[in-house]
Amino acid sequence: MSGDKGLRERRVTYRIQSQAHRWDWICRQRGIDGTRDGSSEAQTEGKGRRGVRGVIRLVDVNRDDLVEEWLREEREPFSGWDFSYLDGRIRGEREPWSYLDRAAELMRRSSSVIDLDTGGGEKLLSLRDHWPARVVTTEDYAPNFELATERLSPLGVEVVKVAVSDDDLMPFTDGEFDLVLNRHAAFNSREVARVLSRGGTFLTQQVHGIWLWDLQAAFDATPEFPDATPEKYVSLLREAGLTIANVEEWEGRMVFEDVGAIVYYLKAIPWEVPGFTVKSHLRYLLTLQERLEVGEELGFFAARYLIEARKEGR
Repeated sequence: MSGDKGLRERRVTYRIQSQAHRWDWICRQRGIDGTRDGSSEAQTEGKGRRGVRGVIRLVDVNRDDLVEEWLREEREPFSGWDFSYLDGRIRGEREPWSYLDRAAELMRRSSSVIDLDTGGGEKLLSLRDHWPARVVTTEDYAPNFELATERLSPLGVEVVKVAVSDDDLMPFTDGEFDLVLNRHAAFNSREVARVLSRGGTFLTQQVHGIWLWDLQAAFDATPEFPDATPEKYVSLLREAGLTIANVEEWEGRMVFEDVGAIVYYLKAIPWEVPGFTVKSHLRYLLTLQERLEVGEELGFFAARYLIEARKEGR
């Protein structure tokens, strides 16, 4: 095992179709036993389980242990829209604007606001110091509705269970709200325009339809809504009678520090890779692990856009 450390640090290139054969090949090249009870020295030497930069290496633990680590990530609870579990494990550039700062500014000018598809109310709660006299939220997903009700109702917020992207009318009167907020959720442009008061503002930040397309491709998946573009929604809002005040777009990268973070992320957002589980998508996860080990960054395409629209009048 004296040369094992050098072998661990060497960058290798390998393209073998069978994932099982690929695993066996790695073990042979690096002189270790890939079975469950093998290579105790490789598992414990020097850096511990996570090796350089916190990366769990295939040569530092055997494959069954690595898979068990990913299964544990898959079992971690997720609620609302809270990704704090991944703090320090996802990084990347940020859009040049602040949706929350702009929402706070608009709230200070308004007497009423509705937050469409609030999730667990996390972002709305962060704006509490700026709430106008009346605050309403909607949420259709049952677990999030219960969480939002628990968090927001004691603070005087009306939490309404309704699907805001449907063609049906929302249970609100015409012109009921000075401000309509929507962060990363679908919406019906005609309904937004209807419930907005004259002189009122609609502010939305959206994830681009091809967000993480290359991560999806790594699992043989494709974007579900590739047409979710700023051009599409600007057109729909104009057709609904609103005036576009501002549009901003941003593109960058989202980087995962370890494959377990990808597991948790895909579990939390099931529409990114439909049907994703560790067991059913194991060969793809192993390929990502191999990319990480040979020095590749697990960085993927990210894009968001901000639209601000107004209803003329007043």
